[in-house]
Amino acid sequence: MMINTAYDPRLLEQWAVDLNSTQEIEQCLEPYLHQYDCAFTSQKQSKHFANFVRGLLSPLDRKSIEPIALHLAGEKSVRPMQQFFTRAPLKEDDILDTYQQLLAAQLNHTGSMLSVDDTSFVKKGTHSIGVKRQYCGRPGKRENCQVGVFLSYAGDSGYGLVDYELYIPQEWFQDSHQDLRTRCQLPEQRRFLTKNQIAQNLLNHAFETGRFQAQWIGCDAAYGCDHAFLDGLKLPGEVWYFAATNAKEQVFLEQPQICNPEPGKNRGRPKKHPIWTIQPVSVKSIAEDPAAPWEQVTLAEGSKGPILAQRFMLRVVACRKDGNRNYLKPGKEVWLYIRKYEDGTIKYFVSNAPQDIPCAELDRAATLRWPIEQCFEEYKSYLGMTHYEGCSYPGWKRHILFVMIAHLFTTQIRENVKKRGSL
Repeated sequence: MMINTAYDPRLLEQWAVDLNSTQEIEQCLEPYLHQYDCAFTSQKQSKHFANFVRGLLSPLDRKSIEPIALHLAGEKSVRPMQQFFTRAPLKEDDILDTYQQLLAAQLNHTGSMLSVDDTSFVKKGTHSIGVKRQYCGRPGKRENCQVGVFLSYAGDSGYGLVDYELYIPQEWFQDSHQDLRTRCQLPEQRRFLTKNQIAQNLLNHAFETGRFQAQWIGCDAAYGCDHAFLDGLKLPGEVWYFAATNAKEQVFLEQPQICNPEPGKNRGRPKKHPIWTIQPVSVKSIAEDPAAPWEQVTLAEGSKGPILAQRFMLRVVACRKDGNRNYLKPGKEVWLYIRKYEDGTIKYFVSNAPQDIPCAELDRAATLRWPIEQCFEEYKSYLGMTHYEGCSYPGWKRHILFVMIAHLFTTQIRENVKKRGSL
């Protein structure tokens, strides 16, 4: 099972009040930040970067540009740091590349999972890049917000965010938004992509780099219900998806055959599509079957003891739509994994893992998506992920990237602290 690497806020408290600890952290932080120097074209850029990451790790209540600049370098540094975020010609790809190399070196472990998910950032006004009144996850309703799509990595060695992109709503690409796109510095080559297309690109790119060892791909139902998303993943051999879906998902309980009409009978016009010997059923109806073989298992060891679950799994045949029509045809064989929570809520998952995979491996895969939610919680609660106050696309991208860099440093420190048994 996964090592418990949950964020411990006592680390920040200790750094803030313990002079010896603060000095020790700084001794670790300086060489860590110097690993990114190759991506900056001047010492000023390196200094702004280092100061901002230090600010993200500080106990400041607000971790945006102005409070961090004032806290670490004084009033005269505010404007230069703002320009660093919006105008400096940074090599973001090189910074991200260095970060991913360090993250992979820290976390790579066989049997791990790459997961995609999106998270929202509440914003006021209408001038921030990609802002729109849309569904916002944290309040659970429509709000004026931005939405980012993220790729995470989780396994026995820990977890962290790997890659990311801002979702830009389709209306932002209309002529009426031309001035806004220019002011927000959205690259001219950027085109509209759905969240699922962004997520698919992030995953496929991660596999192209070959940087992260992974056995599983994870996603929630917003992605798992999208068959085009699942079928468009360019997965290496021995890598399988474990995808949430909804209660309306339909499957065949066995491989159907084409039902041919009896010879000599006049059945009118020929059918456009084959008629199958059996019809698909919803996964909800499978879960509600009184004969469903529910079994209690231990999924993981939590901080308060073992995490128990009622679940059963069944080998079924996936359904696929014929183009844009509602007609369903059989796809490939998949695992249907159904879990019942303590409050009676039932969650559904599908996986293209092979038929002979041990049940324990699917149980383990069911736990590996949890860390992406833990990532968002840590990034937002402790490292200022939602505190960016600018409007530009480069500024948003840099802010999120620097938060990811700060989080990786806390992961390294946590591992050092655990090895010493200090907390």
